[in-house]
Formats: sequence, C-alpha cells, structure tokens
Amino acid sequence: MSTDIKDRVAVERRLWDEIERHQTGMLGLVGDTHHFQPMTAFIQRGSKQIWFFTRTDTDLVHQIGGAHQAMFVIQQKDMQACVGGELVIDPDRARIDKFWNPVVAAWHPEGKTDPRLALLRMDCDDAAVWISQGNPIRFAWEIAKANTTKTEPNVGGRTTLDLH
Repeated sequence: MSTDIKDRVAVERRLWDEIERHQTGMLGLVGDTHHFQPMTAFIQRGSKQIWFFTRTDTDLVHQIGGAHQAMFVIQQKDMQACVGGELVIDPDRARIDKFWNPVVAAWHPEGKTDPRLALLRMDCDDAAVWISQGNPIRFAWEIAKANTTKTEPNVGGRTTLDLH
C-alpha cells in the first residue's frame, strides 16, 4: 500500500488504518527507565485517542500517576511510526464494554469488573511516520545504485504529523 509521504492527510489516514488493522505495538513512558511493553491498541479516530487494557499491578500503571507523556511505536512491512501523547488511567465503562473481546478477557479472568483491570487512554499529540516506497526489487536497486554512486538510497521518507 503506497502512500505519498508528502500528503499529510493520506499519511495520517494510513497511520490510523494500520493501528486499527494490526492493533499491536509497543507502549512506553517518556523519560522512564522501564522497557516499552507490547500492547493491543483500540483507536478512536475522531478524538485521536488510543486505548489500552492493562492491569493495575504493571510497572506502566505504577509510573503513570495522574498523567504522563508516552510513546506508542508500531512497525509494519512498509510503515513505521512513533505516536506521542499524554497517557492517563481512564476507567471509562462505556469504552471497556466497546473494546472488550475474547483476547482482552483472557488477561482478565474476573471479567470486566476485575479489580486489577486498568484502561489507559492516550490523547495523541503528534507522530513521526516513515513509509517505504516500492518493493524488494526497488530496494535492492536503490541500495546498489547508492553504493555505486556514493549517494543515499531513495527508499521512502519521513514526515511528522500534528494530531491536534
């Protein structure tokens, strides 16, 4: 799926599409010494929010406090992105009901009322997005050409999105 990196509307749409389609990425707090954690993401495009289920006894929840700046990183075949924003604990019952599924339930055996259930909301501020263009043949060509001509390969680009 090729997306013109200069078309910010298309890049943002692609970003939300990829998060919604694959739902997985790594979530971590800015300035924290703990490693990023694999998380399943549930998006609200209109409000530019990403929601995550976790447990109250995780390092992530202990470090958040009231709110904390966080990063959510996704990697797909031809797109990588790092989304930044404020992460808060938000026990929104309507969102719990909306996003609840068998995978989430497997991590919370006491169900939606599990006292260790925590729902996190990330209010997205910005994103850095890298999109590769072409296919493996083009990639090989660009690498060979760059090595021969002593120039950098043209395999795609990067843009930054303001998500406000």
